[in-house]
Amino acid sequence: MMDLSGKTAIVTGAASGIGLGIATALAEAGANVVMADIQKDAVEQAAHGLSGTNKRVMPVRIDVTLEQSVVDALAEAERNFGKLHIACNNAGVPMHGTRMVDVPLDDWRFAIGVNVWGVIHGIRHFVPAILRHGEEGHVVNTASVAGFQNRRGTNQAPYSMTKYAVVSLSEALEQELEGTNVGVSVLCPGPIATNIARGARNRPDHMGGPQIRSTDEATLTERLAATGLDPMKVGERVVDAIRTRTFYAFVSAVPAEVIRARHRRIEEALNSQWVTHY
Repeated sequence: MMDLSGKTAIVTGAASGIGLGIATALAEAGANVVMADIQKDAVEQAAHGLSGTNKRVMPVRIDVTLEQSVVDALAEAERNFGKLHIACNNAGVPMHGTRMVDVPLDDWRFAIGVNVWGVIHGIRHFVPAILRHGEEGHVVNTASVAGFQNRRGTNQAPYSMTKYAVVSLSEALEQELEGTNVGVSVLCPGPIATNIARGARNRPDHMGGPQIRSTDEATLTERLAATGLDPMKVGERVVDAIRTRTFYAFVSAVPAEVIRARHRRIEEALNSQWVTHY
């Protein structure tokens, strides 16, 4: 099992919710934690709260949609803590409540920019940094149970699409890192009690600026408040996944039968006269 004591981790989206839960659990396991978030004041406050418990944490502002911002955050992490061992590409935003044909282009760009490009930028820069020193490391990409199925009646196709992409990126990364001592996990949470519903309020200016989606936010917030797991439990799940090298890291309520039914439908479709198996 990987010993996290003294290792350095970077967590994006760390000011609150799942990111804060991951940062807290890593710090409690003895890691140095770079808490990265687009909300500068919020992440500084969150880091201050953790540093008050004698944990080694450092806040840094990051916009995961911008490659240079990711590069700068990595450089700051290495200047302060040295080698990077763990990267948690966690920053994410919702896109619920609107039919695909009615979703504005700026909303598509925002969801893809954070949920997909944020992970891509993290893979392109954090992974080489971990590989460079040759020590044991791990990458955690936050997807969702939405990355395995589209929940009926939620009109969350843009969100699910981006999370499907994160699952695929993670599966490919695991294959590419075979033979190294760097593990990969794809975090797949069900409902978690976070403020992700308000994610559009932090949309950067270059992606259309902040937006309030009152109806969608209210619906998602109510659902998460009623059924959501404590984000600190998700942090514990991530630490366990890193230590045990668990790839599919599900946590919270999962629509298991819906996912199984989807997989059965795929398998049945393979039994076709039009298909040659190899």
